[in-house]
Amino acid sequence: MTTSQDQSPELTEEHLERLKENMNKVEELSKRLVEVMAGKKGHNPALDGPNQELFARAATAYFSEAWQNPAKLMEHQIEFWGKSVLNFAEAQKAMTTGEVDDSDTAPKDKRFSNPMWEANPYFRFIRQQYQTNAEVITQAVASVEDMDEKDKKRLRYFSQQIIDMMSPTNFLATNPDALEKAVETEGQSLIKGLENLVADLEANDGEMVVRLADESAFEVGGNIATTPGEVVYRNRLMELIQYKPETETVCETPLVLFPPWINKFYILDLKAQNSLIKWVTEQGYTLFVVSWVNANESHADIGMGDYVEEGFLTAIEQVKSICKVKQVNAVGYCIAGTTLSLTLSLLKQRGDKSIKSATFFTALTDFGDQGEFTPFLQNDFVDGIEDQISKDGILKAWVVGRTMSFLRSNDLIYGPAIRSYMMGETPPAFDLLFWNGDGANLPGRMAVEYLRGLCQSNDFVNDGFELLGHKLHVRDVDVPLMAITCETDHIAAWKDCYRGVQQMGSKSKTFIVSESGHIAGIVNPPSKKKYGHYTNTNLKADAETWMKEAEYHQGSWWPRWEAWLKKRSGKQVQARTPGDSDHPPLAPAPGTYVLVKSTN
Repeated sequence: MTTSQDQSPELTEEHLERLKENMNKVEELSKRLVEVMAGKKGHNPALDGPNQELFARAATAYFSEAWQNPAKLMEHQIEFWGKSVLNFAEAQKAMTTGEVDDSDTAPKDKRFSNPMWEANPYFRFIRQQYQTNAEVITQAVASVEDMDEKDKKRLRYFSQQIIDMMSPTNFLATNPDALEKAVETEGQSLIKGLENLVADLEANDGEMVVRLADESAFEVGGNIATTPGEVVYRNRLMELIQYKPETETVCETPLVLFPPWINKFYILDLKAQNSLIKWVTEQGYTLFVVSWVNANESHADIGMGDYVEEGFLTAIEQVKSICKVKQVNAVGYCIAGTTLSLTLSLLKQRGDKSIKSATFFTALTDFGDQGEFTPFLQNDFVDGIEDQISKDGILKAWVVGRTMSFLRSNDLIYGPAIRSYMMGETPPAFDLLFWNGDGANLPGRMAVEYLRGLCQSNDFVNDGFELLGHKLHVRDVDVPLMAITCETDHIAAWKDCYRGVQQMGSKSKTFIVSESGHIAGIVNPPSKKKYGHYTNTNLKADAETWMKEAEYHQGSWWPRWEAWLKKRSGKQVQARTPGDSDHPPLAPAPGTYVLVKSTN
């Protein structure tokens, strides 16, 4: 048995007076909050949740099962009642005796790390009942049988979102950390929290987008994205950056890297210690990186075909011209890897051999299994996105950012919101989170083509994806390739990437699974010696067998990739300074497009 302890500080009359004064300031801030919300721009409600038909179908299926098997329903209900009564009885006993039972077997949850969740009868009861309720909801959803698997997957996801949203830690009156700090700071933490909330709402036109990092701590081109280079070409869609060589000689075949345009490219150049861009130049390569435009309404009609023609093909031609070569090695990350595959199919059909080899970072080409994005890739959501795009011309960054965050809502939404809005803390000076919040708008036409033709219809591996007068297919990808995937990637699951690579027509394929996720598994410098990787030359096996038979290697995959790339990069030539007479430097790296912020 453990004894409950009073952890509250002693309150004097002076202390209470200051607390009241601060509460009056909270009231003033609340008025500002109301004004911000009154000016909030509307958006399609489909972006906020699934069509109500999903829950209606679930309820119908649940009660149909209950009518056919009432004993099962009663068993669940009686179990719920029993646990609830026991929770209440234990709380009553603790308040009477001042002692709490220390035999709680509930699974550990970092949200409830404050000792008061165990020692204080009030908070203990709230936690226990929340966990009981969550268990019952999860059990009820699992018992629904008369629904197809896709709808059941969505139902599980959205019910879990409701469970997470209703956590007692998300409310001031039932969050001991926030209450303790409010008393300790005489209410100043709540004032600061409201100031943070109002500032975030004002910055996003009333949309709730939690700021994850202290933006004042970073400057793109100042203390992040600092590898030396020059913009050597620019069009309406992209800036092409050529990086300064770090060796006296370089491989003859240049390397052009296409990052995703959903985010900014400098994830690969956050700081010198973990910069893939800097590391590549140090290995003796002429490196070009594309920096995509942050779309606005004028880019509404830009489609996937424009990204291929004005982005990929134009960049490749510019690199060939600057370096006076006939071929380049290409890298595509995430959606840019998907688009690199489309480009390779197009070049194959045109008989163009400009790309000597291709590297794919966490790139999906087979969308047959939608994975964790299943809840967001059904027609009710995509219809809502398409309708909003028809009004805005673009898919705004906050929509994409919020969707990604909700896949890890406790870590990327509720936890940061509690620290910022309830505790009044300044977000951390963390470069990765700063980058995560620096999203990019997407051209409307491109977003719809990607969602409908690739994600939903999976045309690239089915009947072919129609683009630029061609029907493109994954089997046309036939250059030597290496695919880097990540073991815990929740955006581009490695098994799904593997399935796509298996269908590519290349005779030379190398497949690697790095430890960690979508970002950390890629930004994995050899100096850190943090995450290892897996290799297996048998790409005919299914994914489970591939991993079971794979060989594990300590450390980063970067050196393995570089050794593979070196064999496909030709002889050594004199290092190239950025640009030439036909491509004079337009701006120092990281360029100008990357500095443009998204607005809501």
